[in-house]
Amino acid sequence: MSFNDPIADLLTRIRNAGRAGHRRVDIPVSKLKIEVARVLVENHFIYEYKVLDDGMHGVLRLYLKYTQEGRPVIRALQRESSPGLRQYVGADDVPKVRSGMGIAILSTSKGLMTDREARAARIGGELLATVY
Repeated sequence: MSFNDPIADLLTRIRNAGRAGHRRVDIPVSKLKIEVARVLVENHFIYEYKVLDDGMHGVLRLYLKYTQEGRPVIRALQRESSPGLRQYVGADDVPKVRSGMGIAILSTSKGLMTDREARAARIGGELLATVY
C-alpha cells in the first residue's frame, strides 16, 4: 500500500488509536517515523516505541499514554506542512504551541527537533506537525 503523505498517515493512526482507547498502534516503519516517535517519547506524549521485524519491511509499534481518567495524553495532532504546500519557518518564527504546553515538530538541517530545541539552537526548518 502506498501513501502520499506518510507523516499524515502516522498522525492519523495515532489519533484514531487514542480515540478508540487502544494501548498500542502498529505503523509501517521508516526512518522519519522513528524520529517522530523518538520526539514524542522524549516529550512524554507516548510511553515507548519499538521497531519489530515482520519479515518484510518492518513495523513501528507505539505504546500510547493515557491519563488516570482514561483519556489520551495526546489531545490533538495536527499536520502543518504537506507535500502540496510545505510550511517553512525561520529561527525567529518558530511557533509556540499552546503557550509551551504542546510541541511543534520541525525537520531541520540538524535532524528532527521540537520548537524549544530549535529556538535554543537558533535554527529554522520545515514545520511538520503540532502536538498537544
